[in-house]
Amino acid sequence: MLVARSVLLFVLAALFEIGGAWLVWQGVREHRGWVWIGAGVLALGIYGFVATLQPDAEFGRVLAAYGGVFVAGSIAWGMVADGYRPDRWDVTGALICLAGMAVIMYAPRGR
Repeated sequence: MLVARSVLLFVLAALFEIGGAWLVWQGVREHRGWVWIGAGVLALGIYGFVATLQPDAEFGRVLAAYGGVFVAGSIAWGMVADGYRPDRWDVTGALICLAGMAVIMYAPRGR
């Protein structure tokens, strides 16, 4: 149950961080304006809060592991929001990152 909660929090954090960055990108690069930028900044702030809810108390471990989720989530976001078509190397790299995330977060430790 603890792993499922942790994975859910990683996915939620990714939605807020990647979504927030995408909103800022849209506001600035696609000239959609300050409302989009403001919404993105708000979402990025919520991401920071969600990351603190991880059951593991080690900041470095949580953020390092989250990096793998961020990589895979960014590719998925690009596919859904922008029609990005990842190639086999994008997919392979994302899977490697997710495997690294699993090792960092969920490997058995002697504690």
